[in-house]
Amino acid sequence: MAKSPKEMANSMIANMKEKTGKTLEQWVKIAKKSDEEKHGGILKYLKTEHGMTHGFANLVAHKTLKSDAGSAKGGDDGLVAAQYAGPKADLKPIYDAVIKAVNALGKDVEVSPKKSYVSLRRNKQFALIQPSTKTRVDLGLNMKGADATGRLEKSGSFNAMVSHRVRLEKPGDVDKDVKAWLKKAYTES
Repeated sequence: MAKSPKEMANSMIANMKEKTGKTLEQWVKIAKKSDEEKHGGILKYLKTEHGMTHGFANLVAHKTLKSDAGSAKGGDDGLVAAQYAGPKADLKPIYDAVIKAVNALGKDVEVSPKKSYVSLRRNKQFALIQPSTKTRVDLGLNMKGADATGRLEKSGSFNAMVSHRVRLEKPGDVDKDVKAWLKKAYTES
């Protein structure tokens, strides 16, 4: 039976000291001292300067950046702050309402900010939050096979990483329907 990504990561962490000579915590400290701030930079540093294999370097880079991002339950790091800066500042309460709903789903949700959106993951990405215009946040959901009805529309050209989209214009739009769709996407991931 194939291992889940979480099981594979746990196995790598358990074997890291034996395979690399250091624990994950030791490698994270080393990666932080490198002054590299991006995943690719940390990856390259660990591979070239320490001879680490790609898989272990990738894991350490992810853990290093996650520990710097604040709370995995919706920490407002620099990427999120930049998304909701300037003319999109009024949209931040919508983001906060989605994060509050997502946090109620389970402790295994990973909130992973990117440059222009925030990925919501469990075993795989089940949703994303993106401030698309000055007046709207788009919530992308992965619900393969679900019918588009009312506010729940097919993602179309919005984003190929999700199957559906809901347009949110105020925090109150994160209602029982949106929470149910988030739960469905979360459960299926």
